[in-house]
Amino acid sequence: MRSAIALLLIVAFAAIARAEEKPNVLLISCDDLNDWVGFLGGHPQVKTPHMDALAARGTAFTNAHCQSPLCNPSRTSLLTGLRPTTTGVYALAPWFRTSEKLKNHETLFQYFHKHGYRTLTGGKVFHDAYPPKEGRVEGIEVDVWGMTGGFSPRPKQKFVHTPDDIALMDWGPFPDKDEECYDHDVGTWAVQQLKNPPKGPFFLAVGFRHPHVPCYAPQKWFDLFPDDGLKMPPVKDDDRDDLPRFASYLHWKLPEPRLKWLKENDQWRPLVRAYLASISYVDWQIGRVLKALAEGGLEKNTIVVLWSDHGWHLGEKGITGKNTLWERSTRVPLVFAGSGVAVGAKCNRPAELLDLYPTLAELCSLPKKDGLEGLSVVPQLKDAKAERERPALTSHNPGNHAVRTERWRYIRYADGSEELYDRDADPNEWTNLAAEPKHVGVKTALGKWMPAISAAPLPGSVGRILTYENGVPVWEGKPIGKDDPFPEK
Repeated sequence: MRSAIALLLIVAFAAIARAEEKPNVLLISCDDLNDWVGFLGGHPQVKTPHMDALAARGTAFTNAHCQSPLCNPSRTSLLTGLRPTTTGVYALAPWFRTSEKLKNHETLFQYFHKHGYRTLTGGKVFHDAYPPKEGRVEGIEVDVWGMTGGFSPRPKQKFVHTPDDIALMDWGPFPDKDEECYDHDVGTWAVQQLKNPPKGPFFLAVGFRHPHVPCYAPQKWFDLFPDDGLKMPPVKDDDRDDLPRFASYLHWKLPEPRLKWLKENDQWRPLVRAYLASISYVDWQIGRVLKALAEGGLEKNTIVVLWSDHGWHLGEKGITGKNTLWERSTRVPLVFAGSGVAVGAKCNRPAELLDLYPTLAELCSLPKKDGLEGLSVVPQLKDAKAERERPALTSHNPGNHAVRTERWRYIRYADGSEELYDRDADPNEWTNLAAEPKHVGVKTALGKWMPAISAAPLPGSVGRILTYENGVPVWEGKPIGKDDPFPEK
């Protein structure tokens, strides 16, 4: 009798222990990856078997959007749980800890650490050199700093000489072997962590740089996309004719070449091909990490999240790069897989990268974190058709916002000019409906979701910063004249 009771107690205690065992978190990010992913259908020829397999065993958000179409503010928003219009981080600099109101703000990493998680990060998760080297003390921002990754090696000579000819603005087959290409070391570091995981629950963030320029990958990845059969993005020659002039100010002078230059120099097709090759290469790296997770027996008790910091144009609206409030720049892959997540589901409700902080806290049964500006998407992870109380919002520099619902994209710029697109009828966003009187009600309803006030840029804000001062747009410190032509190179 006693032995039977003892056995029952052992089973009961084991059940309690399993119930209290917190899931691990594996956060995987890509840099500048738009919706050219198999499960999103952004390009008909893209090959992403590993990302697609992850989506198949979880829930993919097909209408997910970044909070800023630029690396530093987007990543800052995800990690702090606050919008750029709250933090004042709009540009490539500064580091958000330079802000008095953010110097002690509890990030996603710190919140999980406080609740018993071992936190690790490798590659590009924070923006590039942030925090500065002297701030990379283990146990402050994260418990373990892995290797940072980078853009080396590079060929002795650039493949492409763009107008600004900066080192990173390049694309072509390089190097010879997968193991020699940048991002392989990030994948290897992540695999090592999963082969020797910390004791207790862990929060592991892995940041890949592909498909960010330079779009380098070994030749075999280019061979997946033969040039003679390559399908190009749909573009419209007069697509900018119905845009307000202010739309151009958000990407006024950038190192990314315009479509006009690409066509004149026979580089549009090579760039598209290189971008696709870079995507397939990073998909393989992601597959390495997911394989290590499964082989280590960690898959069942690990919540995996795949995301990208923002999208990237490849000729649409006449440009390449990001820095816009259109679909190609704001829409991103977002996938959750693991415990508590429906399998094989696709959710078309609007979602934001801002939602990761509260969602992961809830999935891991951590106390609710006050002050976060995102919404938990746990209801949609259980039922992809569950209602969501608000649309997605993307901001780029003070006063410029885009609201995205399942049907509409509404953009309002700092000078009050507007764009409105019916995504059901016009998926390429070729026809601006903002001036049509019949859509006044739509604009009013969507406009209420835009922030009434945008925080001023933090002191030291540099790199792709636009302000609007006394009716004058100022790009990176230089006023733009009312008759200055839009740069086409």
